[in-house]
Amino acid sequence: MPDTVKPVNNFELNRYLGKWHEIARLDHSFERGLEKITAEYSMRDDGGVSVINRGYSVEKDEWKVAEGKAYFVDDEDIGYLKVSFFGPFYGSYVVFEIDQEGYEYAFVSGPDRSYLWLLSRNPKPTQAIIEKFKRKSKEHGFDASKLIFVDHDVDVQ
Repeated sequence: MPDTVKPVNNFELNRYLGKWHEIARLDHSFERGLEKITAEYSMRDDGGVSVINRGYSVEKDEWKVAEGKAYFVDDEDIGYLKVSFFGPFYGSYVVFEIDQEGYEYAFVSGPDRSYLWLLSRNPKPTQAIIEKFKRKSKEHGFDASKLIFVDHDVDVQ
């Protein structure tokens, strides 16, 4: 993980499970051009976490779905997991900020500063949450000027 990013303590997986809306991200090829992106987390039989990412391609007029799996790297109360969508290859998934009270938003990093996400239970979080995400991202060395904001109002046929 990036050297300035530290996973949250007191992470509660059961509260994290369920559906999240991707609000903002840094660009990368596997989500390029997608809108209405969601991530859904559920328990796997082997104790890991099932990950289903969905996004709508306006250009292709179709949904893209990626299924993955995640496992804790350290203790289960630390927001540090490894996730795989491509066979035996795993990448870091670091929850470095979370709404401890209601688990309504989460700031997530990947293995380096080119991977960054703002997730929210609500597809339209408050502007205060967005501004906090931008500020914290800059503090941790991410280029917040390159954030892409996901359109959740796209018409889907």
